[in-house]
Amino acid sequence: MLLLATFAVGLFLAFSKYGNVRLGNATEPEMSYFKWAAIVITSGLGAGAIFWAAAEPMYYFIDVPPTMGSGIKDKSMAAVPAAMAQSFTSWGFTAWAIYGAVSGIVIMYAHYNKGMKLRPRTLLYPVFGDKIERNYTGSVIDVFCILGAVAGTIGTIGFFGFQFSYWLHSILGIPDNLTTQVLSVVGLMIIVTISATTGIEKGIQFLSKLNVWLAIGVAVFIVLIGPGRFIIDTLISSYGVYLTKFLEISTFRGDNKWAGSWMLFFFGWFIGYGPLMGMLVARVSKGRTIREIFILVSIVASVVSHVWFTILGGSGLFYETKDSGAISNPLSEKGLPAAVISIANHLPLGTVLVIVLLILTLIFVITTADTMSFSISMSVTGEGDPPKMVRVFWVAIMAVISIILINIGEGSIDAIQSFIIVTAVPISIIMLPVVWTAPKIAHKLAVAQNLVPEKQPKKHKEKIISKD
Repeated sequence: MLLLATFAVGLFLAFSKYGNVRLGNATEPEMSYFKWAAIVITSGLGAGAIFWAAAEPMYYFIDVPPTMGSGIKDKSMAAVPAAMAQSFTSWGFTAWAIYGAVSGIVIMYAHYNKGMKLRPRTLLYPVFGDKIERNYTGSVIDVFCILGAVAGTIGTIGFFGFQFSYWLHSILGIPDNLTTQVLSVVGLMIIVTISATTGIEKGIQFLSKLNVWLAIGVAVFIVLIGPGRFIIDTLISSYGVYLTKFLEISTFRGDNKWAGSWMLFFFGWFIGYGPLMGMLVARVSKGRTIREIFILVSIVASVVSHVWFTILGGSGLFYETKDSGAISNPLSEKGLPAAVISIANHLPLGTVLVIVLLILTLIFVITTADTMSFSISMSVTGEGDPPKMVRVFWVAIMAVISIILINIGEGSIDAIQSFIIVTAVPISIIMLPVVWTAPKIAHKLAVAQNLVPEKQPKKHKEKIISKD
């Protein structure tokens, strides 16, 4: 309900008279649209762009979600758009909206207009005022939001260690053991450290743009050389199901066990990252309008996710419909990376494509770890450009904890990912007031920028009392 309310408020503000309000106390954007979009989209997608894009539609295909009703048979052609539509919901308009589409308004106003430090506590500035920057409540808010982001990033890094090791074994025959897993994480974090020390203007921007161009190249290759007709048909039919069943799926309550395992997991993950992604959006969106931010974060990022999921996951569904078990068996036996490798091997130049997807996954994870270490450092220091040593410190902390978790076993990564759902509860409460405080701030800024007239106080009619 929080995601739905956030999306609804953002939609209203973006396409009303308030959409032209320019944020960040600036007259024009600081960075180009492509750089800005690349940072936001790649940071939000992360490793899920590869692993879940290949696996999630397949899970829903072999076991059709109850959100689609009982009339669709598992593994049937009718299950294809149903599976994709459910995947669209997990990475859809409402989920992405929590990543700063509305909260960014509050954070940017508190930081750029009121001079507050760039911390998660600024989300509640309209409720508590300036005192939130100095009191105990503000510190508690920061801790919860940092914990959610750290847990999510550590889970991603640790998960990457297991999966990258499996990939190296499948491609190069390198032993899939603890040493390879640990070295994978160490190598990853060395690259993240180098990028983190260069900041948003260099390292993060460069990796984000590289990420986007490489993903576009892979997508075009798959559509042209692979099952392009099936992919396009699936995208169109799936969007029809997603849009027509949008509210029905988003408010589904018919099967608590299923909803808890899938929708709550993904939505909780988005909410856990929400405050720090909102800070990142606030940091890179200076000079952008409310309409521009909402359209990029909630609409463009969602559509990009859906197209990518359809290209990679839709290819998997195509080969699964032609040969039952071709993708689903490796997925159930070896996990998410096996599904990616199986899909790639069914395409022309499969071996080359596997290596390219491996590199793309590596860059996605680096970008996520990089931007999160930057956002966490902003949360701790309150500065838009935190000191390099603070960024390096958080990279090192996340690397060490990830390695410890890998030594414990893969179950530890699952546990830390489940912890994200727990942190999403207090973070939801922290982000809830944004739903009504963001419109108030939008109105205040619209008045200041002469976009709407200031409300005049109502004149009370004078009562005439007769002396008689």
